[in-house]
Amino acid sequence: MTRPVSLFTGQWADLPFEEVAKLASGWGYDGLEIACWGDHLDVWRGATDDDYIADRLAILERYHLKAVAISNHLTGQAVCDDPIDERHHDMLFPRVWGDGDPEGVRQRAAEAMIATARTAARLGVKTVVGFTGSAIWKYVAMFPPVREDLIEAGWADFARRWNPILDVFAEVGVRFAAEVHPSELAYDYWTAKKMLAVIDRDELGINWDPSHMVWQDIDPAGLLYDFAGKIYHVHAKDSKKNFNGRGGRLGSHLPWADPRRGWDFVSVGHGDVPWETCFRVLNAIGYDGPISVEWEDAGMDRLRGAPEALEFVRSRLWSPPAAAFDAAFASK
Repeated sequence: MTRPVSLFTGQWADLPFEEVAKLASGWGYDGLEIACWGDHLDVWRGATDDDYIADRLAILERYHLKAVAISNHLTGQAVCDDPIDERHHDMLFPRVWGDGDPEGVRQRAAEAMIATARTAARLGVKTVVGFTGSAIWKYVAMFPPVREDLIEAGWADFARRWNPILDVFAEVGVRFAAEVHPSELAYDYWTAKKMLAVIDRDELGINWDPSHMVWQDIDPAGLLYDFAGKIYHVHAKDSKKNFNGRGGRLGSHLPWADPRRGWDFVSVGHGDVPWETCFRVLNAIGYDGPISVEWEDAGMDRLRGAPEALEFVRSRLWSPPAAAFDAAFASK
């Protein structure tokens, strides 16, 4: 089972798209998971402009790369978020932010996600990866006390906002892989299960990123196994725990790479993700999609980390055998 190993361009969006393609190709990546920010992919142009799509595809072809997925995490975050505030202003395109009225931002974000689906289809890409946002993440500590009806209202809001978006995904034959991630509606095992029950349709699945599981002490391989049919995309990203009696699980509002933090994102292979176990489970569940390196490590230069991550991932990817080892023991 040969899976392509791709590079997610989100952490490289300060560089021109062609420069990132050249780097990834030189390192030996098979393809790109293209971010919809920086100059990498404009979903409004992509949804309607044939010349623009041809230009993106020509860059990929020039560097012998495939588009394995496109990702619009930043815009997807604004579809359900409450509150909408300066954090969103800092990361959203002006076309989505508009005048900053929260409900207007959410509606324009939904329109942009629809354009993302159409752009994906025109690129020949079958999977869009991203965030959903959440109206109830603000209640995660459950204090002041939170009534159950407030939590359920958040899930109802998710269904109301995302079902019309997913209708367009269905129309154009594209799937949405929601990343299970703190600050989203689905951020751990049970909320992932709830998300897939609230919107039970083929267009919605999971982007499995183990880096967000290990610092919560959730078994990332178990999540793979239990949600096997809904694993639509895989991120190779790592995190390292540092629960030393001072650093806590919530990060203490300390910046990335601060040694006082209770955990941090690190380059693939330098953290606590049980990669070999996880890749064996990917074999067991028959996942044959891309493994997309999402490189994040505030303590390492990315020009070292990205090629090293590729080498690490490739060293642990192997095809399952055609027969069990003990088949050789048979007398006939």
